[in-house]
Amino acid sequence: MTSIDNNFQLVNDNSYNALIRGNSQWVDLKLKEDSDYFKKLAKGQSPEVLWIGCADSRVPANEVTGTKPGEVFVHRNIANVVVHTDMNMLSVLDYAVNVLKVKHVIVAGHYGCGGVAAAMSNKQFGVIDNWLRHIKDVYRLHAKELDAIEDVQERTNRLVELNVSEQVYNVCKTSIIQNAWMERHDLEVHGWVIDLGSGLIKDLKVSSSSPHNLGYVYELDSLNAVAQH
Repeated sequence: MTSIDNNFQLVNDNSYNALIRGNSQWVDLKLKEDSDYFKKLAKGQSPEVLWIGCADSRVPANEVTGTKPGEVFVHRNIANVVVHTDMNMLSVLDYAVNVLKVKHVIVAGHYGCGGVAAAMSNKQFGVIDNWLRHIKDVYRLHAKELDAIEDVQERTNRLVELNVSEQVYNVCKTSIIQNAWMERHDLEVHGWVIDLGSGLIKDLKVSSSSPHNLGYVYELDSLNAVAQH
């Protein structure tokens, strides 16, 4: 080890080491519950749910839903946005739908979302401004309703809900979901908001299991039908 390595110390070393200790304790706990726990976990995954959530550290999918590792496939980003040019999101969605054959895609936002609050301001934050513009577009679509809400917190909470609803719509518009709907009838897309104050989930009742409510311009024919034209 070089002198540089000897002199190097991690910032917040205690919090870093706590992660290692926490892992060891978690392994011990799981092995006490089931000595074959990790052998079973290593065999593969078969989740029925894809969770598209916010990167906020307070809303981990498994904790919120009381599920175990292997039961929820997860994609997270700032303010749970579904962007059709985001190859990361599209790759996760494609794998979840076409390989894992999940039955539910859930877009999960949460009240108190910093990304949504930032999108409502005129401040510059850096590179993230380009991402937040997708949320600003949601505000523009619903400006009449939002501008009529005088209380800032209530207006922010409503934008959280509208953002989730629009992202559900964006998921449904993908060719991945629409092609899957042509082949199977057990796939649904949902929109949730998590209330951090209570821990409870609010179902926004925007679930969809077919492309028929998207509007003509978004509803896609099959590739075979397009080839015949």
